[in-house]
Amino acid sequence: MTQLAVAANENLAHISNVLVYSSMAVYTLAFFAHIAEWVFGSRSKVGRTAAALTGAGSRTAGAAAAPAVTVRTKGGTAVLDKPKVVTRAAAGSRDLPDGPGAAGGTEKGDLYGRIAVSLTTLGFLIAAAGVVSRALSVERAPWGNMYEFSITFSTVAVGAYLVLLALKKNVRWIGLVLVTTVLLDLGIATTWLYTDSDQLVPALHSYWLYIHVSTAIICGAVFYIGAVGTLLYLFRDSYEAKLERGEQPGRFATSVLERLPAAGSLDKFSYRINAAVFPLWTFTIIAGAIWAGDAWGRYWGWDPKEVWSFVTWVAYACYLHARATAGWKGRKAAYLALFAFACWIWNYYGVNILLSGKHSYAGV
Repeated sequence: MTQLAVAANENLAHISNVLVYSSMAVYTLAFFAHIAEWVFGSRSKVGRTAAALTGAGSRTAGAAAAPAVTVRTKGGTAVLDKPKVVTRAAAGSRDLPDGPGAAGGTEKGDLYGRIAVSLTTLGFLIAAAGVVSRALSVERAPWGNMYEFSITFSTVAVGAYLVLLALKKNVRWIGLVLVTTVLLDLGIATTWLYTDSDQLVPALHSYWLYIHVSTAIICGAVFYIGAVGTLLYLFRDSYEAKLERGEQPGRFATSVLERLPAAGSLDKFSYRINAAVFPLWTFTIIAGAIWAGDAWGRYWGWDPKEVWSFVTWVAYACYLHARATAGWKGRKAAYLALFAFACWIWNYYGVNILLSGKHSYAGV
């Protein structure tokens, strides 16, 4: 399908740029609010996890070590959160309580956490408006080059996080890592990847641009959230193993890791996130092949982007298979999941910048 070239609306393009920079400013405020959330949250004690590991050697002891987290207010005592007792999926040998969350159980910490989420929501709305303005400036999908892909990717990632929060999922612990990487992504986009708003080459004027690239963005954003959960699982799992051996973790590790969900919860979270989006990634590759057939007369040509998209698919397929196999649960599967996400990152940055192929005509 072809369409007539439309001159870029410079006013809308400028508005888009202003909105993107404004979202970065709001995300920066959210970053500091998240820092305050962690700093002013109470210093969690090793006791809860340690008691669950060594208390009575039973699940009952683990449950007893997971009381409701309370906050003292002028009007009395209010319950902020009630940690769950979960089975550690990686080994199946420990029942541990989830941490109380980034706020650490204090009223001040929870207040800063709510402010951080509010600012993140505001930043998301501003960034989304910037993406829409960019699209309207040239009347096409706003992901025709690396700059547009980056600003859309970060917006979708934040949107996915907010959806999980709206579904009452205990994922506020992702917030600090999320806004940090979003700021990094937007910083790279506006500094090195920026491209003036303009029309694309004829091959990209297709409805497949809306289908194929949009699903790739959604998959990348969700894979990113899964990767964050996997990385934090590795830290939390090492922390729990150290406590199980009777060792004393450092104060910083205790303060941070006690507030995260248990390793088993993080393990299950990451697995479910990756498993849920994997079929969409499969569709993304198939849609790309169909588009290639329409645009270039062949469905597969060993283009670097095609190859690494398939390598990423294979890596995630191996992870999901390994995660469901008894001998490859836990840390081994987690390393494979991080490798799979690294393939996705390389497919985006490395292939687009360092390698040449048919997907390079859009420039950066």
